[in-house]
Amino acid sequence: MTKFILVGFEQSSPSTRALLFALFLALYSLAMAMNGLIIFITWTDPRINSPMYFFLGHLSFLDVCFITTTIPQMLIHLVVKNHTVSFVSCMTQMYLVFCVGVAECILLAFMAYDRYVAICHPLSYAQIMSWQVCMSLVSTAWFFGLINGIFLEYMSFRNPFCKDNHIENFFCEAPIVIALSCGDSQFSLKMIFADAIVVLLSPMVLIVISYARILASILSRASSSGRGKTFSTCASHLTVVIFFYTSAMFSYVNPRSTHGPDKDKPFSLLYTIITPMCNPIIYSF
Repeated sequence: MTKFILVGFEQSSPSTRALLFALFLALYSLAMAMNGLIIFITWTDPRINSPMYFFLGHLSFLDVCFITTTIPQMLIHLVVKNHTVSFVSCMTQMYLVFCVGVAECILLAFMAYDRYVAICHPLSYAQIMSWQVCMSLVSTAWFFGLINGIFLEYMSFRNPFCKDNHIENFFCEAPIVIALSCGDSQFSLKMIFADAIVVLLSPMVLIVISYARILASILSRASSSGRGKTFSTCASHLTVVIFFYTSAMFSYVNPRSTHGPDKDKPFSLLYTIITPMCNPIIYSF
């Protein structure tokens, strides 16, 4: 097999595809503009030169990378009849989705740790979250994303493909592609599932521990006004975590028997375009 066909929204009527094109183009443009603005501000304005905004700038950069790997291709396929993608293009897209997605999972955990240090250890915050530490944490997120992407890419394409080449989604998503392969696809799916458990749940444990300690700290020490300020500071991060992790868990942790085109596409849209668009809005507030 040398190419795949992305079914996407091929079954929709021309008027529906035109409406979807206008909608997704507007969402994509909005997400790129807002994330780009946050990147520009956090990396150029010295008045917000703190670890929290440093991490936020990198999160926006990851969102820009993430959304660009899938949405432009989907927009093209909404207006042209040829929905084929080469084998290499599919592999490249899948690797980038893996790499950026894993890096974002880990970065969200580090952002929770940053909030924990800022709220529970304010006097030591500058020493604990030094610029060397912040750079190390961001580098760690990217490193694990790159390495994990190689492993997931190998598991996705280890078997030959000799079945149907139609992918029932608008981008090359691993579980769907693996199901099209010959040989022991169940082993690859189980390894993807195990990796998703580790990649999603390990950062989630750090996030839960960080916010449990934050909650215990503010309930025992802060005044009512201080509690409100702290909750408002942390609520944005928790909202983003819930959006991202819920959609990712459905796509990669749920059993394949619960999946289907009508279920996969909405969740894929949630974490490929809705979450990257909502992140800057949530954090801006």
